[in-house]
Amino acid sequence: MPSDLELLLKLQVIDYDLGELERSKDYLPDMMDNLRSEIEEAKTKLETATVEYDEKRLAVKHLELEIASKEAELQKYQQQMMSIKTNKEYDALVAQIDAIKEAISNQETELLQTEERLSELEKEIAGYRDKSKQADDTNTKQLAILQEKIDSIGDKVAEKENERTQISTQISHATRSIYERVRKGKGGTAVVMVKKRACGSCYKSLTPRRVQEIKKGDRIHTCENCGRLLFWDEKESN
Repeated sequence: MPSDLELLLKLQVIDYDLGELERSKDYLPDMMDNLRSEIEEAKTKLETATVEYDEKRLAVKHLELEIASKEAELQKYQQQMMSIKTNKEYDALVAQIDAIKEAISNQETELLQTEERLSELEKEIAGYRDKSKQADDTNTKQLAILQEKIDSIGDKVAEKENERTQISTQISHATRSIYERVRKGKGGTAVVMVKKRACGSCYKSLTPRRVQEIKKGDRIHTCENCGRLLFWDEKESN
């Protein structure tokens, strides 16, 4: 029949697994939210760039029409130069022609800048489209896996709880009480290995006589400093 110490070590593994399952109830949904956010972020960047691209295309068409209109107007005024009779009319027409030329120059500059931005957006959209597809494909698969894990937590907890009950009933009441008190008080590990003839948790040195008693493994020993239960492993404790 397994000793109380052997059973405690098994019980501690089960308690660790149960703790991980409980923690997974918090971090798995967070992981899923992050994956969904990555998908949405990739889609948003693609949509934003696509909207800007469409706007720039319309702007190009509008500028081209404006420039064509201004050039037609410029041509008309230039033809009028042939029929001018006074210096006053000449100066007024020159001023109008100069204003139109400046407007055309400004619009041509704006057109060039807009076309350059269109070229940049084409590359950006291609990149965003690839990233969006990759995020959608990869993250959707991960979401399905994580959802399966979440759905299975209840069954796994029930299974571990059943194992815990079976092992707990084989441990003496006194030993089990010590274990539960230490586990709740110290949090997490209650049974620790002796390492270099000291407590594996708080590193309090043990007397040679105490070490020999722990080596026997015939009863439960606790650390006088931190209260954790101690065990000896011939391969690891020296």
